Amino acid sequence: MGVPVFNTPQEAVKALGGIDISVLFVPAAGVKEAAISAIDAGIKLTVLVPDRVPVWDAMEIAAAAKANGATFLGPNTLGVLSPGKGVVGMIGGRAESARQWFKPGIPKGVGIISRSGGMASSTGYYLGQAGVRISTIAHIGGDAVLGIRIPDAALMFEADPLTEAIVIFGEIGSSQEEELAQLIRDRKVTKPVIAYIGGKAAREGTRFSHAGAIIEGGRGTHAGKVKALREAGATVVDAFGELPGAVVEILKRMKGQSLMSEADKNAVWNTAVTRIEPNRVAVRGYDIAELMGRVSFGAAVYLILTSGLPSPAVGRLMDAILV
Repeated sequence: MGVPVFNTPQEAVKALGGIDISVLFVPAAGVKEAAISAIDAGIKLTVLVPDRVPVWDAMEIAAAAKANGATFLGPNTLGVLSPGKGVVGMIGGRAESARQWFKPGIPKGVGIISRSGGMASSTGYYLGQAGVRISTIAHIGGDAVLGIRIPDAALMFEADPLTEAIVIFGEIGSSQEEELAQLIRDRKVTKPVIAYIGGKAAREGTRFSHAGAIIEGGRGTHAGKVKALREAGATVVDAFGELPGAVVEILKRMKGQSLMSEADKNAVWNTAVTRIEPNRVAVRGYDIAELMGRVSFGAAVYLILTSGLPSPAVGRLMDAILV
């Protein structure tokens, strides 16, 4: 196929010259060595896809990146997608669906920052259903130690001439959303920010979906994040389903025009696990609205893996393992 293959980043840089981005698809135990090798080779951005990277390893990667003027996305990230331009990682599902539903930000679009991988793509899909164009979708990763966090990504979108508003899918845990609120108050982020924060019902000390989504010592609560963002002037919706409408309303006020064409109204997006259509999302054939509040996190994971819901005993076992 004519694709050059090298054993190390150093060999690749020597043969090809400067390389902008390195993407790692390696087991978690090998991420530190691979990432630091890419950084030492002079690559300024490394995307760390693997989950379960040890925290100390992530901290060593962060130190190496800082010492070399580099940065990294992740760990535990699906990557970045700029519709009509390219994708880094595995975000967006099938290429055909991505090309159809993630509308290029021409002349401008909204930037999406998500702490959830699955919801990064879903947010882009639902905004596209509402006629919203997208400059870039960034899944920053779900771990506790990250290279690019919400405030960092927001500053990048603030400086991006193709981004006119910033959409956030936030979660409980950490102080990322609160730091974004401070940037808004300090007028370092001036573009409209529209956010949804997941994990409203999570209990303190319980991990919600990702390693970085846990409330500890009263920090990182849902209520605290919503309050901080709203007081800073951001728009925060109470339900994810309200997010597209809120974005459309703000863009309409900015542009004074309709955003959605008639051809976009009845589209369907299929992946190996989900089917997304107007006003309905199905996971393995089950309506997600019916699943929410009825099945546990462990049962939902079992459904995704096996295509069927577990027995109550198996569901409890899955929860004990995962939660």
